[in-house]
Amino acid sequence: MSTETVIINGDEYAPVATDSPVKLVVLQRGWNVVGRYHVDGEQVTITDAKVIRRWGTTRGLGELVEGPTSETVLDPAGTVRAHLLGVVLTVDADADAWAAHL
Repeated sequence: MSTETVIINGDEYAPVATDSPVKLVVLQRGWNVVGRYHVDGEQVTITDAKVIRRWGTTRGLGELVEGPTSETVLDPAGTVRAHLLGVVLTVDADADAWAAHL
């Protein structure tokens, strides 16, 4: 354990920089998440995460790069962790457009 990590119940945790890029992340089993994306080895961490319950778009998922629409439904998810192989795709998003929503 370094001074930058903490162990809780045998799991080691490290802070994720808030300057991590904002990405739309499609995970296995159809989960769509938006948040600050970080990869450490084989673990993906998405902080300030929101599950995208309803896209609310007319031009598909990619429209959300520009931020949520008035019809988008987001559910708070805190910190989401997944194995790197569980990531189907990531899409870079406009951090400024998402700032008020994360």
